Amino acid sequence: MLKSWVVVPTCLPLVRRRCHACASERFRPSRKFRVNAHHKLLDAWLLVLCTGCGETAKLTVFERVNVRSVRPELLERLHDNDPRLAAELLQDPIVRRRNRIALDWAGAWRLDTGGPDDPDSLDHEVLDVSVHFAARIPVRPARLIAEGCALSRAEVERLIEEGNLVSAVRLSGTLSGDFTFTLKR
Repeated sequence: MLKSWVVVPTCLPLVRRRCHACASERFRPSRKFRVNAHHKLLDAWLLVLCTGCGETAKLTVFERVNVRSVRPELLERLHDNDPRLAAELLQDPIVRRRNRIALDWAGAWRLDTGGPDDPDSLDHEVLDVSVHFAARIPVRPARLIAEGCALSRAEVERLIEEGNLVSAVRLSGTLSGDFTFTLKR
């Protein structure tokens, strides 16, 4: 039986970066942007708030860019504080590298298994599952499998060792891309 699961973000992840005011290491995206013009040059930042003290920090989106090189739709989305743009920019590896930040996805995603299983689907000898990521969320596959199949992580590890849980990708470590696995009962 082939099933499809989706890892879906439920909110924006926290930004891991040290606060200069209180030494906290977590910031909450405010979903607001600041755009500043210097004659024909533009700067744009995504504003984030420290979870410890509430201090505002700026994550550079672009700096000293010629106005004509910025697409009008992007500039409009920045001025409108588009929340989807904030999510897109947090996912952008260039923005993360430029600002030396990492994302903390703890509590910011859920696994959608397509609804409650019918009793007949649990009786199948072989269960093939395709896992799709709606966003690049790093998650341990063993955790997803344990949550989706209502198993303990130790039981998932035992199934991997016995060869009853197989995949083309390594099931240890973390993944943030689509994969499939087969569970033999």
